[in-house]
Amino acid sequence: MEPLASICPTIAPVHQRCSVPRLADVAGTVQRLVLESDLPRRVKPGGRIAVGVGSRGIQCIAEVARAAVDALKDMGFRPFLVAAMGSHGGATAEGQRELLSHYGITPESMGVELRTEMETVVLGTSPIGLPVYFDRNAHEADGIVLLNRVKPHTDFRARHESGVLKMLVIGLGKRDGAEQVHKLGLRGMKEVLPAVGRILLEKTKFALGLAILENAEDQPAEITALTPETILEVEPRLLERARSIMGRLPFDQIDVLIVGELGKNYSGAGMDPNVIGRLMVETQEDFERPKVTRLAVLDVSAESHGNIVGVGFADLTTERLVAQMDPTPFRINVLTSCFLERARIPITLPTDRDVFRVACETSWRLRPEDVRMVIIPNTLELDRIWVSPALAADVEAGPDLAFEGPFREVPFSAEGGLDQEGLFPRSVRGRRRQGP
Repeated sequence: MEPLASICPTIAPVHQRCSVPRLADVAGTVQRLVLESDLPRRVKPGGRIAVGVGSRGIQCIAEVARAAVDALKDMGFRPFLVAAMGSHGGATAEGQRELLSHYGITPESMGVELRTEMETVVLGTSPIGLPVYFDRNAHEADGIVLLNRVKPHTDFRARHESGVLKMLVIGLGKRDGAEQVHKLGLRGMKEVLPAVGRILLEKTKFALGLAILENAEDQPAEITALTPETILEVEPRLLERARSIMGRLPFDQIDVLIVGELGKNYSGAGMDPNVIGRLMVETQEDFERPKVTRLAVLDVSAESHGNIVGVGFADLTTERLVAQMDPTPFRINVLTSCFLERARIPITLPTDRDVFRVACETSWRLRPEDVRMVIIPNTLELDRIWVSPALAADVEAGPDLAFEGPFREVPFSAEGGLDQEGLFPRSVRGRRRQGP
């Protein structure tokens, strides 16, 4: 086996400080926003309220959902939970229920009924002449409350991207609604989505949305209440605020970027294009920064249940990752989105060590010590990263960056596996190993 120094550079841990504080009392804030809302004016006393929750990896979603449910009960309403996640979970009721359970959302933990059926009703016609679908359970309720994160979308730039309006249109559109919006690709997301949103604001009983903004450390920073009258104007401002505080890689140019694992719990695209700089949408340009010469991903999160969407962003991956693919949810997710570039399987190699070696060899640098290499656990948790010596000057010049330890060899096992849990003990993967 060749010496490690001839394969890749050494690495050192770097802390990326977050200047945006964490919301101290999530449950209390949610309860206050619900109790102070005008729900009593919009929903009859004792009415059934559908509380929509999705499949994104929002760290505080179980806490937010339970607080909202409890507050609605205190107001005399009869809340129940409804899956608002489009075609995720293989577009089946069982798959969506299983996904929610991994986020701590079950009938037992929430104390209310959870409905995940995929049946929809047609509430009108979109501007392109297609039916507007909407979740039957939510439609039959007396009111609808939606809980979702507002953040830049992984596929496009527009006035409305990921947020409460998108959950109303695509999440509660179930597979039928998601397919209708995605049929026209970027035009569907930029133009049809807000147009259908306006239709649904008029024809459904949407009454309240709680928009969650997260800081660069993947923690809740702010929660804002949205009403049918304010959502179209307020959510775009929240989107710009979210864009300004989201986690990013602090370098403009990277020779080798190693992502520990992709996953639907980290990004709807598996890996967030806003972080890796690659959009991979047909006919569209990539982002200006960062410019990554060689991108590799080593694994898929357990929470993704074999949906390896986003693997096509990478140049290199492991045989282990591809072997975990469940073709059904992967195919459904990709075909529903209509973004096929991201589904291409990259060059696969037997071990993590092989991936590092090939990534460095093909990075257009003559010597391993010259390679500007960055290792991250995923594209959501970026407060701690590992960098090579070629990036030391960039770290020292960064006002929000600080080394946390000396340079060392990349920790591979005898079998060639990267010790991701050792490098990132506070990450989702690291906490997974530690258990409850």
